[in-house]
Amino acid sequence: MILHFYFARRFLTGFLLISAVLFALLILIDMVEHARKFGSYDIGWQRILGLTLLNTPETMNLILPLIMILATVVLFLSLARSSELVVTRAAGRSALVALRAPIVTAFLIGVMAVGMLNPIVAATAKRYLQLTENIRAGGASALSISAEGLWLRQGGELGQTVIRAWRSNEDASVLYDVTFIAYAPEGGPIRRIEATSAALEDNTWVLSGAKSWPLEVGVNAEANAEYFETLTLPSNLTLDRIRESISDPGAVSIYDLPDFIRQLEQAGFSPRRHKVWLQTEMARPFFLVAMVLVASAFTMRHTRFGGTGIAVLASVLLGFGLYFIRSFAQILGENGQIPVVLAAWAPPLASILLALGLLLHAEDG
Repeated sequence: MILHFYFARRFLTGFLLISAVLFALLILIDMVEHARKFGSYDIGWQRILGLTLLNTPETMNLILPLIMILATVVLFLSLARSSELVVTRAAGRSALVALRAPIVTAFLIGVMAVGMLNPIVAATAKRYLQLTENIRAGGASALSISAEGLWLRQGGELGQTVIRAWRSNEDASVLYDVTFIAYAPEGGPIRRIEATSAALEDNTWVLSGAKSWPLEVGVNAEANAEYFETLTLPSNLTLDRIRESISDPGAVSIYDLPDFIRQLEQAGFSPRRHKVWLQTEMARPFFLVAMVLVASAFTMRHTRFGGTGIAVLASVLLGFGLYFIRSFAQILGENGQIPVVLAAWAPPLASILLALGLLLHAEDG
């Protein structure tokens, strides 16, 4: 038990050190990238740093499997150089027994990543999207899906417009039973429009069966209402931005995803991508365990045998290959080519079996 705690502490220390180094590097690289991207908007270094800090957690969450591989490599190379691995084998501990502590630690890290890091990444990603939209468009543009339907907000120099639709078609290009409420730049409502449908075409809303009421103070709204068979309204929204807001499951906390999936179905959207993402997040601890097993299969050997550099490179490349297969399976699941459960759970389980085969071959083969 003491040996297991020792291995777990060494593994966790390496994981934290590598995470800190990569976090610092990402901050520096991301600051330069944001300075280049938003240099023409003259927003200052403080806002650039704020955007960088909001964007970095998502990147750290993305490279977590790589960090797990590097932490495993550091652990077993250090144990091999100090001959502690040889002593462990001489004491009758097999490779799989020695791996218990790193495997359990990696699994717990994966559980914490799903339960704690995922909500943080969702909140920072959503805030980052809002701030970048505000900088680029000069006004906030946001989307929300709830039990009351689909809500959109577009902004610009002429003020804000709140849009609510009870449902839409699957790709969000047409909204049905839609209401537009336009606000003046100083904040008061000035116009209300209800329409049977609204289609977004070339930065313009095309409304069908529309009725418009003026909302100025002292004006009889119903008496001055107007009817339009077709009415066009300018918009700074695009279909790609709406679809990205709807289809990005990373901006929704895993605790809110089940309710969000039900709301997507009620609004008429396909929730398949969010279902795949939910299952993939649930399978993440097992995929991180697979990364530990893959790295240990190549580095759990004494340094006197040579070829350490090739072994480390092989473990990293195999880890990247498995990550690519996992992403490819996720895309197939989102497109409906394979079932959701198969897309999310097959890659981590297959990776674990592959790594166990490599370990058993190295141990007994």
